[in-house]
Amino acid sequence: MTSPNDYLPILIQAAVAIGFVVFVLFVTHVLGPRLKSKTKNANFECGIEESGNARFPVSVRYFLTAILFVLFDVEVIFFYPYAVNFKSLELEGLLAVIMFVAFFLLGFIYVLKKGALEWEK
Repeated sequence: MTSPNDYLPILIQAAVAIGFVVFVLFVTHVLGPRLKSKTKNANFECGIEESGNARFPVSVRYFLTAILFVLFDVEVIFFYPYAVNFKSLELEGLLAVIMFVAFFLLGFIYVLKKGALEWEK
């Protein structure tokens, strides 16, 4: 059985962490520079002068493809525990993985039907 005294070290650690964050934010605000100028606030990248605008338009399809890649890549990560415990999971585990793959296949078919992976239209 636990008592409230068992949580005292956790509360002390949380208080110290929060106190440190507040202290650092306060000290950097007090000791930090206060002068502002156009030159000081300008971007500086490895001594190379800036040229042009860094905000150029990027196709939404690029981001959609990247998100879909991450989604289906993460799916593979979930297969590892199943592969390690294949024998102990038996039929119930096999059915769960089949259902898992079926959901992702349905999602993939939906993405294909919507034309999300077609670059030229």
